[in-house]
Amino acid sequence: MTPGPRPTAPSALFPALVVTGITLLALFLALPILALVLRVPPGVLAAHLSEPVVQEALRLSLLTSVAATAVVVALGLPAAYLLATRAFPGKRVLEVMVDLPMVLPPTVAGIALLLAFGRMGLAGRALAVFGISIPFTTTAVVMAQVFMSAPFFIAAARAGFAGVDSRLLEAAATLRASEAHRFRRVMLPLALPSLIAGAAMAWARALGEFGATITFAGNLPGVTQTMPLAVYISLQSDLDAAVALSILLLAWSFALLLALRSAPAFWMGGGADARRSDPAQAR
Repeated sequence: MTPGPRPTAPSALFPALVVTGITLLALFLALPILALVLRVPPGVLAAHLSEPVVQEALRLSLLTSVAATAVVVALGLPAAYLLATRAFPGKRVLEVMVDLPMVLPPTVAGIALLLAFGRMGLAGRALAVFGISIPFTTTAVVMAQVFMSAPFFIAAARAGFAGVDSRLLEAAATLRASEAHRFRRVMLPLALPSLIAGAAMAWARALGEFGATITFAGNLPGVTQTMPLAVYISLQSDLDAAVALSILLLAWSFALLLALRSAPAFWMGGGADARRSDPAQAR
């Protein structure tokens, strides 16, 4: 009796499945990007990007996203440090509150902001007494971007702080360094790569924010119309203009991620290696 073909060994089948999966995923991710880039000729692209409406949306996007990132870093750094170094009642609830915008639909976030800071909102009524109205202003754009981008920075910063070797902190404490001094001279330099990466991701998220912005801030040219909102409006009347704006946002995002992946260690971490080997510098 002639023996049949031997079954393929699982060890030989697994690499083929991995390669197939990676190939399909790469094609799925690359095809839409390729279609976007090839849709508009370079001359048409340059013409659309030089239009005043596009320039105004670009200026507003850069201004609001940078402001939002600064607010996120200023408010998120203490929160990340607290979550990484302390155990306290209600920590789980705080963690959920911090991470919630990452899974919350942006439109829902915009409605929540409107109900909180609108004219008849929880905080809006008190602000109205002083003549302050936030919705449909540039400030509302920044607030929406802060709400949606803060978790990205806090998560990265918390991981960076938690990754600092506790023995270095203990060594600094034996040298009578205060907690503030240990934070400034030990934790901050060693966690700097994570802080930079988190700030960059928060900036990218703020730059691409759409749902919460259009719900809470509206879509007023020159006031609240950022690049993503300009893409949405252009898509209804001029596909080539929408594609041109999309390519610009794509180029920014690609350049940012490429910089984070390829930046040299000394740019990201500074003198962290030296401090890692010499705790006495914490004095």
